[in-house]
Amino acid sequence: MIEKLAKYLRRCAENVRRFHRADRGATAVEFALIAPAFVATLVALLQTCLFLFAQMALQNAAVQAGRYFMTGQAQNGSWTASTVTNLVCPQYLFTCANLILIVQNYASFAAANTSAPALYNANGQLLNNWAYDPGSPGDVMVVQIVYPWSVIGGPLGFTLANLPNNGAEIMGVSAFRVEPY
Repeated sequence: MIEKLAKYLRRCAENVRRFHRADRGATAVEFALIAPAFVATLVALLQTCLFLFAQMALQNAAVQAGRYFMTGQAQNGSWTASTVTNLVCPQYLFTCANLILIVQNYASFAAANTSAPALYNANGQLLNNWAYDPGSPGDVMVVQIVYPWSVIGGPLGFTLANLPNNGAEIMGVSAFRVEPY
């Protein structure tokens, strides 16, 4: 009887040792615990990088548009807002028809307003009353190019949206004095 009990206890001890050494599923379980946070961080990082790249491209477009007004090309050519928009639109990144060009002139740099304009009214409808005043030599001007960028909400609640319909307003601004032409 003692022999049978000893044999049974040895088998139990062997099963306990085997269970303790088994780690075949540990990697999968550890990955399942870490994966959601890793994917959320990766999506947030990629979304932020793309957003900042688009912001930089829009700022470059605003500087380029500002040069057209600063040198008098837009005024002498009687360019419309759509003409300027089509010339500066980075087509690889934006839908050019959705770019909003705002051109205003001011009495001085201190009076110039470079803040982000309201894109939507209280009902969520896109406004379309944007100023386009190409100015004349010596005027202080501000050129703003605004784009409602579509963003995707990431896992764990990450989002860059600050507009209706999961959009984010990005803007490029250029302020300058028009040269004599």
